[in-house]
Amino acid sequence: MSRTPSPQRAPAPEDDRTLMDGVVRRDPAAFERLMRTHNSRLFRVARAILRSDSDAEDALQDAYLDAFRHAASFRADSSLATWLTRIVINQSLMRRRRQNSDPVVVRFGDGSETSAEIPTMADRTSEAPSATAFRQEVRRLLERRLDELPVAFRTVFVMRDVNEMSVGETAAALEIPPSTVRTRLFRARALLREALARDIDSVTLDVFGFAGTRCDRTVAGVLARLAELDRPAD
Repeated sequence: MSRTPSPQRAPAPEDDRTLMDGVVRRDPAAFERLMRTHNSRLFRVARAILRSDSDAEDALQDAYLDAFRHAASFRADSSLATWLTRIVINQSLMRRRRQNSDPVVVRFGDGSETSAEIPTMADRTSEAPSATAFRQEVRRLLERRLDELPVAFRTVFVMRDVNEMSVGETAAALEIPPSTVRTRLFRARALLREALARDIDSVTLDVFGFAGTRCDRTVAGVLARLAELDRPAD
């Protein structure tokens, strides 16, 4: 009697220390595995701080080079992901300070939170013709709204809700108290809910709209049928 082969298990993730030992030995394959493992989550953190895909990519590259140069200093007292995240944050903040482009500056190490740090957010609307396009547009809208948050709020939101980092990991990477992480996440979520609610309210009247070609087509169809009714019978 033949047995159905059991599905193969995915290989266990490589130990942080083992991987970093390879990086210290200047093993290109080890460093490539490190980058491919952490690229997505680190890019999101850089993008949250810099609000630019290209700037985030540049900061990520600088962070990797910095990590490569200082690989021997990794002591595994924190996870490799946290160590790399801290480097990316530092590189992104340095780049942001050089640009000095964000009108709202909230220091990462400042545990105080006041209502004065919460800005208002502009209203924008959008509509997509299909389910796929709609999901893409919702994603783009959320990204735009995230970009409007203060840098400290949006960074915590990305680290916690997008990268699914724990409160402890986020606090360690940002070097702030866990209570500050929770406060900033709460306020970031509240701001996003308020902004997205305004977006929904602004387009409510346009739901199932009947303007443009659909209106013209219906009018033309009715007039054509009326013309048929008025036509004398043979």
